Amino acid sequence: MTFKWKAATAAATMMTAALLSGTAMAEPKVLMLHQWASGNDAASIAKLGEMFTAKGGTWEQTAIAGHTANTLAKLRADVVAGNAPAAVQLKGPEIAEWNATGGTADMDELATAEGWDAVVAPELLPVMKPEGKWVAAPMNIHRINWMWGNKAAMEAAGVTELPKTWADFNAACEKAIAAGKVCLAHFSADWSDATTFETVVYGQDIDLYRKAFVEGDVEALRSPGMIKAFEQMKLMVSKYMDPAIAGRDYDTGANMMANGDALFFIMGDWELGRLVSIGKTPGTDILCGQSPTDWGKPGFILNSDSVVFFKQNDPDFQEGQKLLASTILSPEFQSVFNIAKGSIPARLDVDLTKGFNACQQQSQAELKGSIEGGTLVRSMAHNMTVLQKYRGAMMDTITEFVNAPEMTAEEAANLMADAVEAQM
Repeated sequence: MTFKWKAATAAATMMTAALLSGTAMAEPKVLMLHQWASGNDAASIAKLGEMFTAKGGTWEQTAIAGHTANTLAKLRADVVAGNAPAAVQLKGPEIAEWNATGGTADMDELATAEGWDAVVAPELLPVMKPEGKWVAAPMNIHRINWMWGNKAAMEAAGVTELPKTWADFNAACEKAIAAGKVCLAHFSADWSDATTFETVVYGQDIDLYRKAFVEGDVEALRSPGMIKAFEQMKLMVSKYMDPAIAGRDYDTGANMMANGDALFFIMGDWELGRLVSIGKTPGTDILCGQSPTDWGKPGFILNSDSVVFFKQNDPDFQEGQKLLASTILSPEFQSVFNIAKGSIPARLDVDLTKGFNACQQQSQAELKGSIEGGTLVRSMAHNMTVLQKYRGAMMDTITEFVNAPEMTAEEAANLMADAVEAQM
């Protein structure tokens, strides 16, 4: 059955139901607010618009470039004006915050009919249904704790495989330095510094990660384990990265690894889409693997893009929300969207042997392994755990530490704890 034939059949079914009920058929419409304004992100969201339109919907979007805060500011202004968009790209604790206002739409009837609870990754369920009912639809699962390695540069430095522990990583970096290479490509921004640092904390002590970055426990933030993580980060910044990290953009930093000027790069799997776009083959000339852990199990730091639905009075927009949510959770969209974006489906039942690359297949396998092993966690750096005010305090401290050579690891841990405590 072709996709167009399916869409026509669905439209005919909707029309028949409307005629039998004696009501005028609503015309599905949606206005989606999101921050995917450029590059691979914009191309990925365009696929959602195309599929929504192909199923008979009218698609409109408002793209807000830049930081998440810009999108949230636009959303607040629209809600205050009594003009909440039908669908908004939000994630993590922001979903629960907006749900608590009473302004989100109840998508439970659709979710039950389509069986979302049985197929969506379990770690996402409390995020998408913060008070027990579905108010959001997950588009994907990103893995944060990826390490990317340039195979040729590694071989030139005498490094035969991606490091599995932090001791392995440090040893590989010493070889890189001896070979005249930068070990770890990086660019300093609050989110990229926090991405690397949370990967260190997670890889050293998963229980500390949960206490500090999921629960926001102040004593965990200033603990000896956190000081140890800052010491590893200090070593990486001072010795294994190059001095120009502060003035660098994403592409320049990522290209250091891609071009072989650096051996490794710690970054989420959106890097996959970028690597493919510049002609690299993930899993072959660019190696992918779990960032180092000292506890020897499959591990997964999860981030997920999702769409939250806000209450609408117009039947056209109500029907549009149902159509959009159904489209997002369809196996077809979960495949098309994530193949393009580098992430993996939020549905665990999608077959990744068709169209997905080796790194994405590895990601799905290790996601399932982390679920079975109890090592799956959500990402603080990518706004999936603590409230934004605590996340911001943590990230500000981490990036201050990265750019302040005189700050000690103990000072950084105490400063981060104090900054979070001040927001309580």
